[in-house]
Amino acid sequence: MRLNLTNHFLIAMPALDDPNFARTVTYVCAHNEDGAMGIVINRPLDMDLGEVLQQLDLETADPQINAQPIYAGGPVHRDRGFIIHRPAQDFGSTLRVTEDISVSTSRDILAAIARGDGPPDTLIALGYAGWGAGQLEQEILQNAWLSGPATLDLLFHSPVERRWNDAAALLGIDLTLLSGEVGHA
Repeated sequence: MRLNLTNHFLIAMPALDDPNFARTVTYVCAHNEDGAMGIVINRPLDMDLGEVLQQLDLETADPQINAQPIYAGGPVHRDRGFIIHRPAQDFGSTLRVTEDISVSTSRDILAAIARGDGPPDTLIALGYAGWGAGQLEQEILQNAWLSGPATLDLLFHSPVERRWNDAAALLGIDLTLLSGEVGHA
């Protein structure tokens, strides 16, 4: 049986010191024999949706929409926007992850959000994380990541500063008790 982590969280182990991924939670949008693609969900940028909408000549009068945070989704294509949303619905460029969740990259979803008729739950990121064939599996074997099924509540509603610990807690793990050292008995 092949490992498929689509619709799972990757939780960075305490020893993972790569600056792109230290203390992150990544939502895996796709994982197959060709590799994996995910979006980091707990690294807010110093930018909000209002700034992005303004750059795209889209406007909204809703201060709550304008204040929505933008996340650093990963080191690949940091200039492209990725919107994780529910319910799963199709926009111009959409990847359906599950029956409940899609990831869209087209301007039309941002226009719908600006109008106030976009999906009720969204997480907007610039960039994504990508792994080549077998790379993620190797990193898991090297103890870089924990993984577990994603939850809608953590993905869209958990306070950002708690997502790393909360994702591990879903697995019954307290990250503060894990050593950053890898050893052999």
